[in-house]
Amino acid sequence: MTYPKIEIYLDKIEHNTRKLVDICSKYDIEVAGVTKVFCGYRPVAEAMIKGGVSLLADSRIENFEKIKDLNIPKLLLRLPMISQADKVIELTDISLNSELESIEALSKAAIKLGKTHKIILMVDLGDLREGIFDEDEIYKAVYEILNLQNLELIGLGTNLTCYGGVIPRQDNLNKLLEIKQKIEKKYNITLKVVSGGNSSSIHLLESGEIPRDINQLRMGESIVLGRETAFGNKIEDTFDDCFKLIAEIIEIKEKPSLPIGEIGMDAFGNKPKFVDKGIRKRAICAVGKQDVSIGDVITDDRQIAILGSSSDHFILDITDCKNEYKVGDKVTFNLTYGGILSTTTSEYVKKVIK
Repeated sequence: MTYPKIEIYLDKIEHNTRKLVDICSKYDIEVAGVTKVFCGYRPVAEAMIKGGVSLLADSRIENFEKIKDLNIPKLLLRLPMISQADKVIELTDISLNSELESIEALSKAAIKLGKTHKIILMVDLGDLREGIFDEDEIYKAVYEILNLQNLELIGLGTNLTCYGGVIPRQDNLNKLLEIKQKIEKKYNITLKVVSGGNSSSIHLLESGEIPRDINQLRMGESIVLGRETAFGNKIEDTFDDCFKLIAEIIEIKEKPSLPIGEIGMDAFGNKPKFVDKGIRKRAICAVGKQDVSIGDVITDDRQIAILGSSSDHFILDITDCKNEYKVGDKVTFNLTYGGILSTTTSEYVKKVIK
């Protein structure tokens, strides 16, 4: 077996997905299963489909290449690059948009490829990442989109918490619905989709405060970690250990806890600080910053202290462990959302389905 490896528990992914789909179905909300955190890895995407998602969503065209033959609608989350317009039309059915130049490029690509592409226009409600902020500009964009060929404007969307940390509430989501109503009246159209955010909106579902007419949520972290992302609370009856990192110990030595000599910069240009705890029993694992940050891993054995890392090594303090580790033994880590993202992106971490 090759190490480091990431163990992926598909039954837990499917269970979490079904739980979220069931919660959302009570409010007639469809779930877009976000596949970007595991780089569109096909077995996990298939587990989401088994769990009942209505569509798959990702931010990278490269990930859609891996799942292009899965018979389910696909939504591009990151605003399209003009340079990728043809690929967007070829590999996805829907995309989130805020720039007319990009939308025009999608129209041209759709005409060329003989397809109709669906557009969700993004509105910035204050989180200050993507989306049109000025309300008058929103109406102008709608007018332009309605006059472009091979495009269908199906709805509005917003993104909250990802950059500015703005919490989804009834007031900001109701603003999105007010804009929707004005657009429908002004242009005599029906917008079928109101994409009301991501896993940070789950607290509104749990409290029954989700505004009526929000009918789509884009969910990633809630599925892979079983938690909502506005406050970081666990979702009842879900798993938080769908992904586990396993690394092999390559050295165990007793060494001083304080380096000997003048302290300069480490390999990443930082000046490290140390606490002198005397001689300690230390283990080195064959995994490092090139694979994942130590801030994104949690040891299964809580008696292990993570001291630091370099590009290719985790340095652990195992002095207080009841388990008598030896070279060649394996250490198991749970992962944060960032940890899943990093380890599934690293070509050095083998993926193993459990």
